[in-house]
This record gives sequence, C-alpha cells and structure tokens, in this order.
Amino acid sequence: MYLISVYFDSATEKTLQRYIERIARMSGNNFMIEHQIRPHMTISAIESRSIEAIRPSFEALQDTLKWGTIQIVCLGQLLPYVFYAAPVLNEYLMDLSNRVYDAVKEMEDIKVSRYYQPYSWMPHITLAKKLDTVQMLKAFEAMQNYFAPMEGCITQIGLSRVRPYEDIVRFDLERE
Repeated sequence: MYLISVYFDSATEKTLQRYIERIARMSGNNFMIEHQIRPHMTISAIESRSIEAIRPSFEALQDTLKWGTIQIVCLGQLLPYVFYAAPVLNEYLMDLSNRVYDAVKEMEDIKVSRYYQPYSWMPHITLAKKLDTVQMLKAFEAMQNYFAPMEGCITQIGLSRVRPYEDIVRFDLERE
C-alpha cells in the first residue's frame, strides 16, 4: 500500500503535534509518537505491486499543485480506533483530491481505495489511532477545552509506503 499525503506549514504542524502529544499523554495511547507519525492528511491510498508504477504520475504533479488554505474546524472518530481533526472540504481540497485521483486512476496494476476517490473521501488529520473505548473517551476529554478551530496551509505533498513506513518522495508546493 502506498499513500499520497499532504503536510502543513510549521505553525499548523506545531499545533497539531501538540494535540497528538496531549491525547497520547492523557489517554495513555502513544501509537502516533512511538511510530513518529507527523501531522498529515492522506489524499489517496493506492494498492500496487511496485512503486515504479506510481512514482512517475506522482512526480508529474509537482509543477501543477499549489499551497492552499484550509479551515480545521472539528474533531471526530472513525470507529472503532481513530480520533481525528477535520477540515472543511473546500474547493481547494476537492480540487487537490481530484487532481491526485486523475493522475493515478488510469495507471495499470493499481487500485485506488474506494475511501479516497472523489466524492467518497472524507478529509481528516489523524491525531490518535489504535485507541480502545476508554482511550477514545480520554482523547475527547483531552481535547474538550483545548481544541480551537484554526486556519492552516498545506505546503507539501509526499508519496510514502506503509508497512514498514517509508517516505519515498516529498516536494514543496508552489506558493500562489
């Protein structure tokens, strides 16, 4: 499995990282910290036998994508294990999702996860994962009076492999 994910400006990343650390401390679930998962938002999840099938199409995106502003406005859960922060699905995010999907959809020997296809994708920024029921409640308690809606910028995009996690290529997006 390969992921195409976006990353944030330093101020947004620092705030999201503080959320991850607070949830870990208060819930006792250190998965995100132990695995050094930095704040990100996955745009596409792709099944492929080889990275070489994906890499050229991904790299072709480099000169076409720009920075974008998002509003991170709420918290939620993907039952039973994931706690996340969610941005508003604005025109920028929908366009980004569509461009990434269009870049990879016609490639042979790949399959884009149905959860990351246009109009099926629910943008989210994982703050904790592998939570049990008690840890999930503690995550909500940790953020109840701590979370505040914020504006952030998407500044980078990357291609990575999962199991084991490995960054393959990442590049800065162009500023408008």
